[in-house]
Amino acid sequence: MADEDLWRVLRGISDMPYGAGQIAALEQLLRRVDAADDRHLAFVTRMQATTGYVYGGEPAKSFVTFSWCLSEFDRDPQPYHQRHLHHLLWHFKYMVSGLLKFPEVPLDRTYAVLDDMERRYKAGGHSLQTVHKHRFRVADHVGDADAAAHWYRLWQTTPRDELSDCAGCDPTSQVGYLADTGRDAEAVTLAEPVLAGRLTCTEQPQAILTALLLPYLRTGRGAAARDAHREAYRRLRGNLADLWDIGDHIEFCTLTGNEARAVELVERHLDWLDRPPSPAAAMHFAATAAAALRQAGRIGAPTVYRRAAEGRPAGEVPALTLADELAETATALAARFDARNGSAAQSEWIARRLAVRADGEHLPLSASVRRRSVRPAGDESSVHPDRNAAPAVADRARADDEPAVALPADAGPVELLALAEESWGRHDRATFRAALAACDSRFGVDDLPPGTAAHRLALRAAERGDEDDIAGAIEMNRAALSRYREAAEEVPAQVVAGRLGVLLTRSDDDAEEGLALVRAAAEALERLGDARQRAAGHDRVALALLHRERWAEALAALDRAPADAGGDRHLAARIALHRAHLLEQSDRVEEARAAADEARQIGRELGVGELTTAACLTYVRTADDPADAVAACDEALAVAPANAELPIRVARARALLSAGRAADAVDDFVEAVTLCVERGAEGDAFLRWELANAYRVVGRLGEAAEVAEEAVLGLDRLGAQAEADRCRHLLAGVYAGLGEIDPALALLERLAENLDGPDNLPHRAQVLEEAGGILYDADRDAVAAERFAAAATAYRLADLPLDELRARRREAYAWFWSDDRPAAVRAIELVDGLAATLAAQPEQSPPVTYELAMAAEAGARVLTGEDRPDEALDRLSGVPDRLRSIEAFGEAAQVEILTGELLLRLDRPAEAEPLLRRVLGGLPADSRPVRQTAWLLARALDLLDRSPEAEAVRAEHDLDPDD
Repeated sequence: MADEDLWRVLRGISDMPYGAGQIAALEQLLRRVDAADDRHLAFVTRMQATTGYVYGGEPAKSFVTFSWCLSEFDRDPQPYHQRHLHHLLWHFKYMVSGLLKFPEVPLDRTYAVLDDMERRYKAGGHSLQTVHKHRFRVADHVGDADAAAHWYRLWQTTPRDELSDCAGCDPTSQVGYLADTGRDAEAVTLAEPVLAGRLTCTEQPQAILTALLLPYLRTGRGAAARDAHREAYRRLRGNLADLWDIGDHIEFCTLTGNEARAVELVERHLDWLDRPPSPAAAMHFAATAAAALRQAGRIGAPTVYRRAAEGRPAGEVPALTLADELAETATALAARFDARNGSAAQSEWIARRLAVRADGEHLPLSASVRRRSVRPAGDESSVHPDRNAAPAVADRARADDEPAVALPADAGPVELLALAEESWGRHDRATFRAALAACDSRFGVDDLPPGTAAHRLALRAAERGDEDDIAGAIEMNRAALSRYREAAEEVPAQVVAGRLGVLLTRSDDDAEEGLALVRAAAEALERLGDARQRAAGHDRVALALLHRERWAEALAALDRAPADAGGDRHLAARIALHRAHLLEQSDRVEEARAAADEARQIGRELGVGELTTAACLTYVRTADDPADAVAACDEALAVAPANAELPIRVARARALLSAGRAADAVDDFVEAVTLCVERGAEGDAFLRWELANAYRVVGRLGEAAEVAEEAVLGLDRLGAQAEADRCRHLLAGVYAGLGEIDPALALLERLAENLDGPDNLPHRAQVLEEAGGILYDADRDAVAAERFAAAATAYRLADLPLDELRARRREAYAWFWSDDRPAAVRAIELVDGLAATLAAQPEQSPPVTYELAMAAEAGARVLTGEDRPDEALDRLSGVPDRLRSIEAFGEAAQVEILTGELLLRLDRPAEAEPLLRRVLGGLPADSRPVRQTAWLLARALDLLDRSPEAEAVRAEHDLDPDD
């Protein structure tokens, strides 16, 4: 590779984001540069590598490149060295800061670098302001408070110069010192004008916002603290080099009572401890993470997800176990620093970090969780929650919350069980439980007649089924059926047989037995039962067939039920609900909606919240008007039992989003996520994904990014790769909207890698094309062209010729604007081949017409750049008319402007003038092409010796005659 090519590669690497990718590219280039034996290029590449290592999270490697450059500078000074002297002196600051972070590096070496830095600054006539600052940092690190105060005063009183840290970084260090010495108000006052200004440094404004977290909090500026956390963390979260600062944000979450968010941050960055930028950063992060996990463990967070690393599989780790491990790591590292420094400063610092607890009023930080988790009662149970508690315990807790029920004191077992049966059918769970409990407490099981004992077992089976203990319900129903048959009570036996059949159809293994039981029971009840029992029997057949997804047969079974359900309105509501569900599954949406509305009206009439809620939710799924769906959700919320609020909130949020009320949808999605987290229910990651989209729609992109990042982490944890990738796609668009180009590109690159299967080729191509579009808009045209080319290849393999043509056209544009004209010409040759194939089709759809026209325009531009105007003009013949035929008026005007430009190049101003005048007259007054068209028109008039008209055009459009 020629030296000029190597320089071009270096310039390209300089445009890459800091991180592992840039470091790998720099190291590969260094090997080539050293082989080329170009001292100048070797020096400049290592200078770039020093910066790349520091900001890319591998500062230890910067010691080597800096030392090489310094030695080269001193050994044989060259003219090009002087051009880089400023940066070489600047890098001394990186070295002092970096050496402090590695306990294996003796302090004497750091002092020696400081002394050399001071000598060189003096020799160059530079201020020692930044030298004093770095002596302060060393003193502060080793815990010498007097020396730190001394150097701080000198730093503040020495004039700044061009080697001083930027207008954001110097105050950041000051804020940190003021906060550490209890001067929070001064810290906030100092930072205000800095934040009001324009900060362009790589480290700002995230560094100063992070430093302000505690001063804001301790001076009562909670909202400012929250905003600082969100803004700063969003900028830090993708950079390994910022691991220390991320630890500060974890500690802030712990202090403010945001345990769930603290744990999310720990989980997100935990694997960075496998490759920390420095021991100091690892120490600080480990300590703040340990404190966060201890706090979370105290309120019941049982485990933390840790990604796989070499020799360690991915998996859940007990929060308190991991906290102990991280505390041990932090403490051991602090001891190493203290041994080097000859003080106890770092151990004392880490002990304070480990002791951090929630303090003061809860400050909500999360964009996805509204409330703080409630600490369970009882210290031991909250530290080590028992996930395997017996169901009966949970049942008793639930029963304790139910209203007291008055039961007849003289009621016998038959009366109590009859009351329980009736209450069950009326959805009155409180009376049902109370009657069963009274029967158990008043009468021993052995004292009950066989039929009564069977009835008790059947009701207990229903209770088990309600608790999703299907195996227990099946076992009890079998026992009840056996007892009824022993007692020769045929009708109740068939009722239980039907219930048992429904339960069995939930399992593939027992489905045939279940269907046989439920059908036989229905036929028996058709002969022996009353109208209500007949209706219930057919409803059970329908429910069993519903479980087996045999929709038509299930509907036929419901059609056999008496129309009024034997006068039982509760049963009628359930039948209507089942009918609605079956019709919905059969794509008979209008009929399903009518059935759901019938169930809704009956539930409303009966005043049964459980029925009304279920009917409303079914109605929402079938509603064609989002406003009707929202109204149904509102009705359900007013009467729903507590355990139904979550699905209602989700349904309402989706309906609001469909109704164009994204801002309102955000609130419901947030509430849904909060409920999910509070109840330990799975699915919060999916809801966060939907919440992120709602934030995106409403334009709150910062919160959309935050929540989408949480969702991706949760979906990965669940192993839901397809959904995680779709959320990454959403997140990439959000990043692009925020102007965070590099994180967006990183996500799209990962998506392209994930979508490497033949079935995913169209999606892979789309992702590559989107990446190309982002790069193109950022003026990184050469890399954009490569992405467009890769997209075109994927479209070709997916047999999507129109999409391939579009991607090749965009590739040609990108090569053209990157000034790689040969590559642009090669791309146009590919465009021409694809266009010829599509043009040969007998019928052309508007998209084909559009792409063929734009391909012609792209070819004309490339040929214009190659100084081949005749060929370029030929390509544009008829193109504007074809574009206007599909109402692409803007593109048609764009092509005509290019046509006018080509006519002028070919010295044909008489043809160009009327064309350009017509185009100019049709352009909106404030559109971008107006000035270009006016300039071309004035040029045509000059060439036609019509100077007064040309001057009039220039005056009208404020054009400079000398342009």
